[in-house]
Amino acid sequence: MTKFRNVKFSTSDGVARFVLSRPPLNVLNISMLSELNRALESLADAPDIKVLVFSSDQKAFSAGVDIGDHTEEKVFTMLDEFHGVFRTLLELSIPTIAAVNGMALGGGCELASFCDFVIAAENAVFGQPEIKIGAFPPLAATYFPRLMGARLTAELLLLGDNLDARRAQQYGLVNKVVPEADLAKEVESLVKKLCAVSGSVLRVATRALRIGISASLQDTLEKIESVYFDDLMALEDAREGIQAFMERRKPEWKNR
Repeated sequence: MTKFRNVKFSTSDGVARFVLSRPPLNVLNISMLSELNRALESLADAPDIKVLVFSSDQKAFSAGVDIGDHTEEKVFTMLDEFHGVFRTLLELSIPTIAAVNGMALGGGCELASFCDFVIAAENAVFGQPEIKIGAFPPLAATYFPRLMGARLTAELLLLGDNLDARRAQQYGLVNKVVPEADLAKEVESLVKKLCAVSGSVLRVATRALRIGISASLQDTLEKIESVYFDDLMALEDAREGIQAFMERRKPEWKNR
């Protein structure tokens, strides 16, 4: 297996594990996303793998995508790498589990929520705060309406407020909430259940689920990416929001 700098990737006993490991908050930069993509792509010819587990060894699952990669020079590469993770997950007929501790914000929320199973510690916090810095999350705009409905998605994306673990469960982002000390045990219990069934049947069933998800997601995501690149990135306020965040000040919106 290839060793990575920001992701601890391993396979054993039918389980592929992706441990996000970029201190202190697992902010997803282009390099880390590239590592995730390479690790996922290596599983294309791994018929023995029954389940993928995403977790963190930091105090957050992930605080989101690096704001420094939202600049005009990097945003195309960043979104290509980020959305590449989800496109590969759609193609892999393997169930996925997210073990969420601490913050799962922005891209971290999207990554966790895209998994088939989300087990959250009681200290977990979910949210899409992009609107507060003059942006929006294309993947969430594409996928969340079918996950939780249009109205709850509007609350999450247009207000940018965070949800605690219990509220996230009510919204449909989380399967189960457990005490932080029990998170690993609960995830391993789920892994054991998945590994106990036929691997070939599990893949066929997962492929069926992926067909349901991907039927219009690919086309919709491409259209929303165009809105992000062509419309959002042309706005003065989009540039101001990112600049203000980098300078640790309140943005001065000009509504243009």
